[in-house]
Amino acid sequence: MASRRKARILAFQALYAWDASGTPVKDLLAFGWVDEDKRAALDEELKVFARLLIAGAVENMQAVDAAITSHLQNWSFERLKKVDLAILRIGAYSLLFQRDIPAQITIDEAIEIAKEYGSEDSYRFINGVLDGIWKASEVR
Repeated sequence: MASRRKARILAFQALYAWDASGTPVKDLLAFGWVDEDKRAALDEELKVFARLLIAGAVENMQAVDAAITSHLQNWSFERLKKVDLAILRIGAYSLLFQRDIPAQITIDEAIEIAKEYGSEDSYRFINGVLDGIWKASEVR
């Protein structure tokens, strides 16, 4: 598994922890919530990219959540599952603010993470929302 995928998974898990338990951002960025043995095995490049995703998503949460909300069809933001929301936030942040990463890679990575961590239909839902954000943005 590519290092960037692992970093995205770490970032998704961090945003889930932040949303579910209010874990302070500084603790998220230190990966204190990761098992000590696993944390010791994380390479520096992975941690740097994961920190960028975590900090960027949190710092730009208002814009990220607004983009997500504007692409929910027949669904309210409050009804989103926390796992799906965390994946959407990482994906939306990347689409909106990481213009050097091709949108299709961001969407594909979010879909793969959703298949592994989300419910049975999460990946379809996440694909639809992120595709809408991408098409509505100027990054194309």
